[in-house]
Amino acid sequence: MSSQESTAAKPLFVSRQSIRWGDMDAFGHVNNTVYFRFMEQCRIEWLEKVFGPTIAGEEGPVIVNAHCNFRRQMKYPATIEVHMLGGHLGRTSVETTYVIRDAVDDQIIYADGAAKIVWVDFKKEKSTAMPDKLRQLLTSL
Repeated sequence: MSSQESTAAKPLFVSRQSIRWGDMDAFGHVNNTVYFRFMEQCRIEWLEKVFGPTIAGEEGPVIVNAHCNFRRQMKYPATIEVHMLGGHLGRTSVETTYVIRDAVDDQIIYADGAAKIVWVDFKKEKSTAMPDKLRQLLTSL
């Protein structure tokens, strides 16, 4: 697959997470910033599944943009599932999308969003080619 080709969004990972009491704000619902944390946690769990428990090193993933569409309020107590999908794959990056659903009733969608992951050489502070292991995983979907 060339760096300009795109892949249709394909399931990558599902993370099951609990809403914590402290995730709520003064209005009694989960604060909007926490939605991004749920997506982040899903992304980290997926990367740890691919690379092992630590992904720190000379190279690694950086998020260059992220957005979230808030569809429904979340409240404590509840358990959610964050579904992560892979999309357009470039030489140094991959587009990811997320759907946050209720773990008991998957018809309830709390939010959806996206984040672009770019692989970066931390010393050079520049993007670099995605590791072969990750590229193979993403192109085999």
